[in-house]
Amino acid sequence: MKPAVRVGATGFGLIAVCYGFARFAFGLFLPQIREDLALSPTLAGVISGGAFFAYCVAIVVSARMSERVGARAVAVAAALVAGLGMLGIAASPSPMCLAVFVVMAGASTGLASPPMADAVAHAVAKARRNATNTVINAGTSAGVALSGPVALVMGHEWRTVFLFFAGAAFALAVMALVWLPSGTGQERPDNRRGRRPTLDANLIRLVGASFFMGASSTAIWSFGGEITSMRLGWSTRDIGLLWIAIGAAGVFGAGAGWLVARFGLNAVHRLFLVVLAASIAIVGLSFTSPALTLAGGALFGAAYVMLTGVYLVWGTSALPHRPATGLMVGFLTIAVGQTAGASLFGFLLDRVSLEMTVLVFACLGLAAGFFWFESRSAGSSAADAGFGATSLLEASRVARTRADGA
Repeated sequence: MKPAVRVGATGFGLIAVCYGFARFAFGLFLPQIREDLALSPTLAGVISGGAFFAYCVAIVVSARMSERVGARAVAVAAALVAGLGMLGIAASPSPMCLAVFVVMAGASTGLASPPMADAVAHAVAKARRNATNTVINAGTSAGVALSGPVALVMGHEWRTVFLFFAGAAFALAVMALVWLPSGTGQERPDNRRGRRPTLDANLIRLVGASFFMGASSTAIWSFGGEITSMRLGWSTRDIGLLWIAIGAAGVFGAGAGWLVARFGLNAVHRLFLVVLAASIAIVGLSFTSPALTLAGGALFGAAYVMLTGVYLVWGTSALPHRPATGLMVGFLTIAVGQTAGASLFGFLLDRVSLEMTVLVFACLGLAAGFFWFESRSAGSSAADAGFGATSLLEASRVARTRADGA
């Protein structure tokens, strides 16, 4: 079997399990978990925020460890951490026990992304890397979409579902052990790598934009199931339809590079922040209906992946000599925003109405639009991005390997 196929298949499965199952499925099953374990909205928000925080820590550790011990070891560790975390979720007898294992499962997402990027660079021919990365990225939306039908069939049996998910993670650990390369990452091209980046104006504004977008997104990622349960009386089985809509529509976000090249980074950024805010409002405000909720979920999935692609382009332009670091700044800040946003949503939901909480989070998404990218080259053909169209499309392909890595 060709290296591209082996690495692509392993990466697809690993990303689907870590992101779709270990990280985002908690929000899908939250209403049933809350009922069975008597979780308050505040505690549910803290737990979900803890999983996002674990991602922030894990991705930094993973990037360094991938260089030192190789992609295979770190990818296997990611799958094992996901499996153990979900096994613990299935067996949790109390809220505090649940919190520990949700955070552990969330850490697996940060562990999973860097070794897959290293594995592609190490084992796949340059001509096939973009195609392989595209396959790997598809795992995120696929994992989210696949968790929906599982919820439709086994919505009230969330412990059994997480046992099934854990089994899939352990199978991926074996797959990674057999199919991924064992060598360490490529040599760093210069001694600037590894140092902290200089925070110029564009990078600072990227931090602001990605923080607010990440915080806003937790309204759906962490509380989408809770919102639809409160608004429409949906059970976990019904909420599975929302997750299918989010995951299926996420593939449209892969067009970020093309749109930025055509219309400019700032225009695309602000347009899809409006789409993100609208999707949260459509799902969460009192006028919603089942059809509107599913439409809002689809808009959210497309907007979220599109915006992560925009932040990749922004980061790599802000640090053109250190593109990987530029990417990491944006994606880490998204996760920091999600850490804060999940806790804030639960806090507000305990104290004010759902209507007001949803409006606050829609406004957080719009607030990200106050941050802009300033092109370094006037008259660039890619209006606001400071990139040529070819560079943007290439950046989009890289974005699709990380797009939901935050």
